Amino acid sequence: MPACSKRRAFLFRVILFTLIGLFSLSGAIAQASDPEPNCAIQEGACTLSAGNRTVTLNILPKPVRAMQELTFRVEVSGEAPSSPPIIDLDMPDMEMGPNQVRLQQVNATVFEGTGVIVRCPSGKRLWSATVILSQTTKAKFLFRVRY
Repeated sequence: MPACSKRRAFLFRVILFTLIGLFSLSGAIAQASDPEPNCAIQEGACTLSAGNRTVTLNILPKPVRAMQELTFRVEVSGEAPSSPPIIDLDMPDMEMGPNQVRLQQVNATVFEGTGVIVRCPSGKRLWSATVILSQTTKAKFLFRVRY
């Protein structure tokens, strides 16, 4: 794909996700306080258990910032997934609309894909990346992004 087309596709996704975030914010109900992060993604990869598997998530480049194209890398230990995982990006306690990262298999245990974390107009920086291995097996990483 020519560089010009890639740039247009990236800009389109950024604009689309920003509009979705603005629309979702207008209907959001104020919540008490954000839950605590379980992932210090700015410092490195994070690992969680998901059923009989261990899931490690890394997001590059560091620092992880909103509104830039990011590479999401997932490593799965234990039983191999039957298909590449999907990452569902969202904010706790705020309806953001769909923002998923489709991962491609790099080798038997590693998967990668690119996506964008949008900037929330509320100024909140806590995001979740739910790695979906199957309908019943998921790992939910909570982390803070930088603006």
